[in-house]
Amino acid sequence: MLYAKPRIPLFLAILFHITGVIGILFTPYKDWFIHNTPITLLLMGVLLAASQERIEKGFIGFFLMAFATGMITEIIGVNSGILFGEYTYGSVMGPKLMGVPFLIGMNWFVIVFCCGSLMQQLNKVMLSKYEAPIPRAIIKWSVVIDGAVLATFFDWLMEPVAIQLGFWTWEGGTIPMLNYACWFVISAILLAIQQQLKIKAQNHFAIHLLIIQALFFLSLRIFL
Repeated sequence: MLYAKPRIPLFLAILFHITGVIGILFTPYKDWFIHNTPITLLLMGVLLAASQERIEKGFIGFFLMAFATGMITEIIGVNSGILFGEYTYGSVMGPKLMGVPFLIGMNWFVIVFCCGSLMQQLNKVMLSKYEAPIPRAIIKWSVVIDGAVLATFFDWLMEPVAIQLGFWTWEGGTIPMLNYACWFVISAILLAIQQQLKIKAQNHFAIHLLIIQALFFLSLRIFL
């Protein structure tokens, strides 16, 4: 895949998310924008990969691992309620496998990869301020734990909006704490795998994308 300069994916991400907010909140075409959400989600995954300076085996491996883990855990959750709780997906997210849209696997990859990228960058900034060396194990687990907390927070931010837009629904209308516990544990496992794969190329677009999507869901959470 050709490497895309950061400004191109950033422009497209901002354009699509601002257009989405305006379309959902302020136009009579709300349903059209909602039902075209899968296109935006798929595009963001493609832009994230295109922003990677080098598509290495580690990056591909992590994508496959995150996608498969997301799909498998969600299939278990939807069909048993053991993970996450009792919930079902609507038709907005597109084609499904055993009740889970394929785009959910992509969503897991995007969120976890972006959270990991942000935590790695923050760690570098913090480490530059300390003269004494810090053990690698502490750095690694800081990225894993802090990244998992961030991913769980992102899900908390997204949940009410996703429910209102018909992405998924919870039995009884209440989001169980089990959902957030599973998000934390699964995200932490994936972030630990990401650390082991040692993906070398820095992806600054991933950080921008996480912020853009957070602002997107925050805007809809406040005004929808």
